[in-house]
Amino acid sequence: MSRIGRMPIPVPQGVQVNIEGSRVVVRGPRGELARTFHPDMTVTLQGDQLVVTRPTDQRQHRALHGLTRALLANMVTGVTQGFRKVLQIEGVGYRAELQGNKLVLNVGFSHPVEFEPPAGITFQVEQRAKLITVEGIDKELVGEVAARIRRVRPPEPYKGKGIRYQGEYVRRKPGKAGKIGM
Repeated sequence: MSRIGRMPIPVPQGVQVNIEGSRVVVRGPRGELARTFHPDMTVTLQGDQLVVTRPTDQRQHRALHGLTRALLANMVTGVTQGFRKVLQIEGVGYRAELQGNKLVLNVGFSHPVEFEPPAGITFQVEQRAKLITVEGIDKELVGEVAARIRRVRPPEPYKGKGIRYQGEYVRRKPGKAGKIGM
């Protein structure tokens, strides 16, 4: 049996879970998330815990078991604590700023790059316009928005300039050796 799939998900105080067939709605202090899961997976609320069960031991059901449980756990965590990704900008003259709720990046192009946040996502810019924080309750959406921002100017291997995740290691390459002894 799936080790992740069989673990029950504790539902904290202040979180309401509504199960309607294969659709699960989770409401909490930070907002509401809804998702439709595979109809073969059974989600039940037992006391203050969510339990996911699978009908058979087939390969597809084993894969869906752990996936369903992980997605449900992320929904519960999202409506209680939320998720955040921190991006770091490296490079002389590279900076980010907020104009209203819109993120504006100046990263070496002839024009500034603007990002309008999707519903449920907020941006913060800190440390002299070098750190960008992406926050929201949907883990998948937070990761997608952070990846789109990073894709504007990914870190290059020679000088390390660009946008990277905080703590991300960028492997550096040596530049040209030049001619010796002409």
